[in-house]
Amino acid sequence: KHPERYFWYGEQLIMDPGMPENRDYICNVVTDILLRYDVDGIHIDDYFYPYPESGLRIPDDQTYARYGNGMNRDDWRRENVNLFIRRLHDCIHAVKPWVKFGVSPFGIYRNLKSDPKRGSNTRGLQNYDDLYADVLKWVKEGWVDYNIPQVYWEIGHSAADYDTLIRWWSEHAGHRPLYIGQDVDRTVAKADPVDPNKHQMERKMALQRSLPNIEGSCQWYAKAVVDNKGNYGTMLRNYYHRYPALQPEMPWIDHKRPKKVRKLTTLWTEDGYMLFWREPRGTSEMNRARQYVVYRFAEGEPIDLEYAENIVAITPNTFYKLPYEDGSRKYTYVVTALDRLQNESKKVKKKIRL
Repeated sequence: KHPERYFWYGEQLIMDPGMPENRDYICNVVTDILLRYDVDGIHIDDYFYPYPESGLRIPDDQTYARYGNGMNRDDWRRENVNLFIRRLHDCIHAVKPWVKFGVSPFGIYRNLKSDPKRGSNTRGLQNYDDLYADVLKWVKEGWVDYNIPQVYWEIGHSAADYDTLIRWWSEHAGHRPLYIGQDVDRTVAKADPVDPNKHQMERKMALQRSLPNIEGSCQWYAKAVVDNKGNYGTMLRNYYHRYPALQPEMPWIDHKRPKKVRKLTTLWTEDGYMLFWREPRGTSEMNRARQYVVYRFAEGEPIDLEYAENIVAITPNTFYKLPYEDGSRKYTYVVTALDRLQNESKKVKKKIRL
């Protein structure tokens, strides 16, 4: 319907980022998704202005002449992407404030050669200079709710070393959750630099967990995990992710926790010994309980909700089947409520014999 809003770049047909109509259109599409579906988040990949191809110029002369207002063209392109990110963030939260908005940018922000103050010691394509994506600005301004840079290289890569890059991202995390995008194939294909008999998963995970501002990782691509390449899926399931865990809170969206659960009790049913509770009272979608966390503590064990190994279930149900044996062991069960933003209620506890 609107061929004038697009340009060809190589074999790609690109919605011109310099045209306000395209920003409006994408926001309208996302708004439609939000109104039709109960989604938890809107996540976008690393495509803004096209990845550069040798000998090709971005054909945006007419758009620049119309909207450039005398700006340097590179700055103007970055501002177009900034406007898009901000607009998308604002339209998402205007429709459903609890829906999270995040991005997976390319893994290098800028090289040290381009930016001696903020660049990483790398020699690769750059978000800021080549894709016109000023990721650090989005984080600083609060236009994204989390950031998942695609740090897809291996430890020891000559131009984009994984160790160098995740240390850089940790230092520049800002005030939004930072997760590291992991390339499963490359991780299991490359040998550990210290022990060549192992691949790099163990060392990457240890490094990631040693850095203060990294809150987790995202595995790319899902099929590689499901196919258990290099035993990756098994290691996640049996070691790294063996416990259920709560998502990081996002207090800039909402920090008010829901009310605690009501009438926590036990009851024998046809299905076995059950723990039941009632949903807490909530007056709005933002403070209504969406899930419940069930913790278990052995007799004499301190009740500490900070450790994921104490969680036995995270469930949308208001019941939990207890593992009854002979009634000789004493436990304390604790149930809390979670709202859409993972704010957790005060605890309600009950002593139970199993």
